[in-house]
Amino acid sequence: MKRIAIILITLITLVPLRAQQYADFSDVAARTIDGVVHIRTVQTRLTPLYQSFFGFYLNQGMQRREYSAYGSGVIISSDGYIITNNHVVQDADRISVTLNDKRVLQATLVGNDPATDLALIKVDATQLTTIPFGNSDQARVGQPVLAIGNPFNLTSTVTAGIISAKARNMGIIDNNRGMESPIESFIQTDAAVNPGNSGGALVDSQARLIGIVTAIASADGYYTGYSFAIPSNLAQKVADDLKRYGHVQRGYLGINVYEMTAEKAQQMGLSEVRGLLIGRIVPNAAADQAGLKKGDLLLSVAGVQVNSFAEMMQELGRFAPGDRVDVTYYRDGRTYGATVTLQNSQGTTELIKN
Repeated sequence: MKRIAIILITLITLVPLRAQQYADFSDVAARTIDGVVHIRTVQTRLTPLYQSFFGFYLNQGMQRREYSAYGSGVIISSDGYIITNNHVVQDADRISVTLNDKRVLQATLVGNDPATDLALIKVDATQLTTIPFGNSDQARVGQPVLAIGNPFNLTSTVTAGIISAKARNMGIIDNNRGMESPIESFIQTDAAVNPGNSGGALVDSQARLIGIVTAIASADGYYTGYSFAIPSNLAQKVADDLKRYGHVQRGYLGINVYEMTAEKAQQMGLSEVRGLLIGRIVPNAAADQAGLKKGDLLLSVAGVQVNSFAEMMQELGRFAPGDRVDVTYYRDGRTYGATVTLQNSQGTTELIKN
């Protein structure tokens, strides 16, 4: 049996796609395709240089070699701000952007957020076509969507599908360079995407951006049925913070949680499996100051039910340190409410700046 892997989609190869029948999306495609760009990055690495001498390989020092990678990006402002995946532009020495009208522009990195695998870049241009942000909270399982990007270096490619699930936590974001926990709450879709689609757009039937395409589930690195996108509400918050501060302002409760099981729910006298069990409270952190305790069952954050770690992190990811957020929790047979003042990763309510 082949093992299914989650693939970050940046590289280039070729594979046939299956034909599917969907409603006419030609108007949506026409309104959005100019808002998606092709990104090429160049990274210079030092590699050992060896020379053969009578059958022996001698180290002749180091040589510089250039490596290219490709992906996609979405124009979110007419003056040249473009959102993409962090893994598309991370460690790049040069970033170039090709617009749908074939213009090639050099881009600079404004900021990146490894915790969400998002980055913001900027080109020197005006009057660019943008894709407006939609409300990903309102996206529904079963609704039709379009994925727009540049798979296999085939620019301006549009594929159609439906949303097949929400709040997927796939464990694919590697944030070994930062202290903040990865935030994964992907929109899952069956729109065909492949290497090169990373950073591209997932749009709804109203031509609104509801996700940034990021990864596929695959046994061989190519599309086999499912792809994943970062919700637009989270992407918009990250982009706004990077543009304004150069760093994402993220609020924390200061708790460790466990997802509930049917057995644990029965032990607590609950009629349904819901919420997140608080396993640890950081002393003097936001939740501690609001009166929450170890063993409480966190039910909602900002009015939204949270039944998984991914859902909790998605909701918290929309707020900044110092924001006051309402939460509900269950304790000893009763439901309580509290207002929590979120803190940053350093345990204060101050905004973090680079």
